[in-house]
Amino acid sequence: MKVVHQRYVAHSDAHYAGNLVDGAFGLKLFGDAGTHLAITIDGHESLFAGYASVEFLAPVRGGDVVEVEARLASKGRRSRTVDFELRVICRSVDDSGRAEVLAEPIVATRARGTAVVPADTATTTP
Repeated sequence: MKVVHQRYVAHSDAHYAGNLVDGAFGLKLFGDAGTHLAITIDGHESLFAGYASVEFLAPVRGGDVVEVEARLASKGRRSRTVDFELRVICRSVDDSGRAEVLAEPIVATRARGTAVVPADTATTTP
């Protein structure tokens, strides 16, 4: 099971030289997608316990359009291991506002984390 969110990255989200967006931006989007996945699976927002790994692989810039995927990797009695991926699917061409849809998405961030649901809301089906 998976959920996918898409979002425009505003130029105001860039904080660093080169119009770069900080890594925390993507992690926030992972939280949103993870919550959506938890509601889809268990009917509960869940509580995020932590990341087992996070990899920053390519830059995210103001003017990009990104796609965030949260995919259920495994399901315990109350824990849910989730794989996340943030991909840049459109990129700003220059400062004029022109942009292009990328032929191949750029994988910018990957992570794996664990969410926990309360015992009374956990579903038992995979």
